[in-house]
Amino acid sequence: MPPSTAPEPPAAAPMSPMRLRYGPRYRWLLLLSVMVGTMASIMSSTVVNVAIPDLSRHFGLGQERAQWVSSGFMVAMTASMLTTPWLLARFGYRRTYVGTMVLLLAGGLLGGLADLFPLVLAARVMEGLAAGVVQPIPAIIILRAFEPHEQGRASGFFGMGVVLAPAVGPSIGGVLVDLAGWRSIFFMVVPFCLAAFWLAWKFVPSTAPGGAQAGRSHALDWRGLLIGTAGTLCLLNGLVELRGDAPSQAALLLVLAGAALAAFVWWERRLAARGGEPLMDMRLFGHRQFAMGTVVAFIYGTALFGSTYLLPVFMQVALHLSASHVGTIMLPAGIVLAFTIAGVGRLADRHPTWLLVSTGLLLLAASFALMPTLSLAGPLWLLTLYAVVGRIGLGFILPSLNIGSMRPLPKAMIPQGASAISFLRQLGGSAGVSLCAVVLEWRLAAHGDSLAQLQSSPARLAAFDEVFLILAGLCGLALLAALQLRERQHRGAI
Repeated sequence: MPPSTAPEPPAAAPMSPMRLRYGPRYRWLLLLSVMVGTMASIMSSTVVNVAIPDLSRHFGLGQERAQWVSSGFMVAMTASMLTTPWLLARFGYRRTYVGTMVLLLAGGLLGGLADLFPLVLAARVMEGLAAGVVQPIPAIIILRAFEPHEQGRASGFFGMGVVLAPAVGPSIGGVLVDLAGWRSIFFMVVPFCLAAFWLAWKFVPSTAPGGAQAGRSHALDWRGLLIGTAGTLCLLNGLVELRGDAPSQAALLLVLAGAALAAFVWWERRLAARGGEPLMDMRLFGHRQFAMGTVVAFIYGTALFGSTYLLPVFMQVALHLSASHVGTIMLPAGIVLAFTIAGVGRLADRHPTWLLVSTGLLLLAASFALMPTLSLAGPLWLLTLYAVVGRIGLGFILPSLNIGSMRPLPKAMIPQGASAISFLRQLGGSAGVSLCAVVLEWRLAAHGDSLAQLQSSPARLAAFDEVFLILAGLCGLALLAALQLRERQHRGAI
């Protein structure tokens, strides 16, 4: 077995004082504590989609500006994920976690009270920054605090809790939007943030990963962060400009995004060679299982987040369902997802990653491919069934992909690995939101329709159907990468 894949004992040092106080159950209390904050951050990401049509009408926004409510959050979340390892080393678990909850709470309050759209957008950016920092933390804790044979079960427990709240969130959010308007959905994070403060004080350690004293770290790699953020903005703006009347500007932005990617890789390698602390350690990709996992994560993120944006819009503007109906239809799928994750988490300890991920991608692709069979006169239970099929697929992917991809990594590289795979998944997700909006407008124009028209039509349904089929094709590409993971999984890291 290669040295980098040799089993390592769990790092108990960061939690030793807490374990003396709470015993073996402490690691589960710690996981529960960070789960609450992650639930709040994910809820802030998904629940706002139910309110986009109302928010657009309130501020008189076109589709291009309205989609920045989602993609602006995604850009901020994607960029801030790169800073998680540095923040944990500099400030420790507790201060980092509490700081993100303060920022998330401030964003929720600002968004709910704002009278101008730029303030709403600023609130979404604040929420995105907080969500990006907090989301890699649970994977770090699972891989450091739990034994290898417990990691799948812990991931399933965490995943079940994290997706159950967002599953219920759109239903509650839809009712709130219908009863109290779009502002009410921003306040949904407040009780979660308050609970997170209390749990952090009791159970989250103040040390850095590995038990090191917080504060001992290199300076933050600001150049890498600026290059990565600029590249993400160029990518998303380039995708948005593809539907405009300036194809040369879109091409320029996409070329700049490619140049930023090359510059980012060059700078991170150079900084590591000089003994610095890069935002993303490129040595991670020398581990084949991790490298293939990031390919799957990127493509899967594109399809997942693109559909998270597309489904509520489809149900409201193509099928003319109310916001509360949208939430009700998605509720069974979310509950099924939660229980699927709990079951698959146990399977992840005994079955190969490629099998679970491939099964999930097949089901997710099938759910997208079945959407064109829906019609205006069709039964709503069929839409619910297709959503359930897709969420079962997600349940196979979520608890197994991260754990299976990062198991070959040395424990010292786990914070970097969690940050990198989360960053690439969210980068795909950010692109997916913009890509769905771009392709939808393109296909609507090709069919002679637009979202501004009040009445739905077969042409509008056809445009949505084509976007769903594109998402199914993206899942097929991710499946090819997952099958490649099967061939290399048994060879370990290079």
